[in-house]
Amino acid sequence: MTILLPDRQRTNCTKPELMLAAVVAGPGEVRIEEVPKPEPGPGQVRVRMLGCGVCASNLGPWAGPEWMSFPTAPGDLGHEGWGFVDAVGEGVPSIREGDEVATLFYRSYAQYDVGPAEAVMKLPRFLEGTEFPGEPLACAMNIFRRAAIRPGQRVAIIGIGFLGAILTRLASLAGAETIAISRRQFSLKVAQRMGAHETFALEERHRTREEIADRLSGQMFDRVIEATGKQVPLDLAGDIIGERGRLIIAGYHQDGPRMVDMQQWNWRGIDVINAHERDQRIYYRGLREAIQAVEDGRIQLRSLLTHSFPLERLGDALNATRDREDGFLKATVSIS
Repeated sequence: MTILLPDRQRTNCTKPELMLAAVVAGPGEVRIEEVPKPEPGPGQVRVRMLGCGVCASNLGPWAGPEWMSFPTAPGDLGHEGWGFVDAVGEGVPSIREGDEVATLFYRSYAQYDVGPAEAVMKLPRFLEGTEFPGEPLACAMNIFRRAAIRPGQRVAIIGIGFLGAILTRLASLAGAETIAISRRQFSLKVAQRMGAHETFALEERHRTREEIADRLSGQMFDRVIEATGKQVPLDLAGDIIGERGRLIIAGYHQDGPRMVDMQQWNWRGIDVINAHERDQRIYYRGLREAIQAVEDGRIQLRSLLTHSFPLERLGDALNATRDREDGFLKATVSIS
C-alpha cells in the first residue's frame, strides 16, 4: 500500500544538501558553518569553489565598523573566486558542468557559490589547476585602461600591494617612466622587479614630496595612481600631479570621508578618475584582458600570490592582509 504524505510532510522528508561556508560572526571573529548548498536558478550556474583571493576591502567589515551588521551571510565578502561548474540552470547554453572558471560572485568564502552565467569566464587550459583570483586582475586591467598611460609619460604609483605591483608592471611595459612609492621596503623591491625606474619610501607627506622633487629635479607627473585607500597618500598624489595630469583613484576609501585640496586640483586643471567599476560587462572585459596578460607574460601571477591559507583559517588570512608582514603581497584561501 502506498501512503501519500501531505506536501508539508513530504518536503520535510527531503533534507537539503549541505556545504561548509565561512561566516564573520563579529569584529575579528570568523567561524565555519554547515549551511544549505545554493541551487542555480534560470540563467545561473553553481561553482564548486577551489579558492578565493583575500581583498583589502574585506578589512573594513573585518574591523567591525558601526555600519557593519553581524553575522554575515555564509560566504560573504569573498569575491575573488575560481573553481569548476558543477550545476547549470535553465537557459545557460555556453557554460557546461566541469568547466573550470573564474567567477565574479560575492559569497565565495564557501565550498559553493552561485551567480549569473555571465559572471563566470571559462579558464584556458594553461590556467587549469592554478590559483586565479580573476576579480582583482580584471580590476587592474580596468584601472590601467582608465589611466590612459602612453609611452614617454611620467607615472607615479602610490601603494605597491598586489594591485600596485601589477599596475607598475603594465605602466613600465607601456613605455612610461614609472615611479613606485610605498611604505614597505619589500614592496619597493617588488616594484623594481615589476620595472619601476625609481622607488621612494612613503613616509611623512611633505618629506616624501620633497625627496621626490629633489631627486627628479622638481618634475611633476602626467599620471598618478593612488592605490592605498588612505588620506595621506591621496594628499601626496595631489602634491605631485602635474598640470593637466590625470589622478586615478584606485584605492578603496571605505573608512570615512576624505578631504582634498580643491584649490590645488582646480589650479592644476587635473582630471580625477574614480577607477572603480560596477558594470558587469566592463568587469568581464577586464577579466578577458587579464587572462591574456597572464598568458603572454605581462602579468607573472605566481610571484604575486605570496600567502595561502585553508578556508578554516580565513581569520588568519584576513589578519595577514591587515598586518602585511615582510614578504606579504597577496593572500588566497584554498577550499576543499
